[in-house]
Amino acid sequence: MQGLIGKKVGMTRFLDSETGVATPVTVIEAGKNVVLQLKTEERDGYCAVQLGFDKCKEKHATKAAIGHAKKHNADVARVIKEFTLSADASVEPGQEIGLEIFANTVYVNVTGTLKGRGFAGTVKKYGFRIGRATHGNTNRRERGSLGAGTFPGRVFPGLKMAGQYGNTQKTIRGVQIVGSDLEKGLLFVKGAIPGKNGGVVYVKKNEVKG
Repeated sequence: MQGLIGKKVGMTRFLDSETGVATPVTVIEAGKNVVLQLKTEERDGYCAVQLGFDKCKEKHATKAAIGHAKKHNADVARVIKEFTLSADASVEPGQEIGLEIFANTVYVNVTGTLKGRGFAGTVKKYGFRIGRATHGNTNRRERGSLGAGTFPGRVFPGLKMAGQYGNTQKTIRGVQIVGSDLEKGLLFVKGAIPGKNGGVVYVKKNEVKG
């Protein structure tokens, strides 16, 4: 199995008892994933496993989600995600998957949704320099000129301008696993990851680094 669904708990640090070096780590709760459905090559054209995370009450779910969970003998989940699965893997619907799949993994890719900051200008969004605070200057935080007025006479795509800031999906690749707590289902990774505390993240094995 390639990954799990998790929830970002927050950040803390690990202290090395010998050197005294502090390592910032992010805590991810990803120990209780339930298999909802198996996709096979014969029926679906590809091999994958559908996992559910964060069990919820039936009154908070749609009838389609409730029926799908009951069909595969599993609880209703708030978050559903598919991960690739090898054809020879032995997984059954209703089975609970935990951090044991990362037993021999050192690096992972973490995908999350960035914090939404609404409509922002170029100073906040890209770190543009502000204008001079001198007498008569009225351009303090505006972007300024966009380019030539005659040729090409248009704005090039991808130009850094004011607009929506955050609230997009981002993947951090090659994040190192520092430690784990199998009983509590907690995974500790080095550094920061996208999203707010309590946000949903997807943790996948990094096939390049291992």
